[in-house]
Amino acid sequence: MSRIKDFYNKYLSRINAYWLVIIGFLILTFTVGDSNLYKRYTYDEKIRSLEREIKHYQKEIEINSKKLNDLRTDKEGLERFAREEYFMKKPNEDVYIIKKK
Repeated sequence: MSRIKDFYNKYLSRINAYWLVIIGFLILTFTVGDSNLYKRYTYDEKIRSLEREIKHYQKEIEINSKKLNDLRTDKEGLERFAREEYFMKKPNEDVYIIKKK
């Protein structure tokens, strides 16, 4: 018990008791519980990451919907897509696949 009194007399006696309680309350508020600063930071970072993912997938959806619309409306585009992606060919032609190393 004398150590606590010595510590208080040496360091904390100069600080007003009200300020000491306020500082202690702030420390507890920001470090303990579900809403401490570290958890809030990690939650905010996760939210930012998910928002970036949402933007990325929205752009991807937009690009793919444009491609799909082009395939539905353009007959030549559909044929080109089938030839490039699925290696389809007409009966009287030969297809050569060149792979890059």
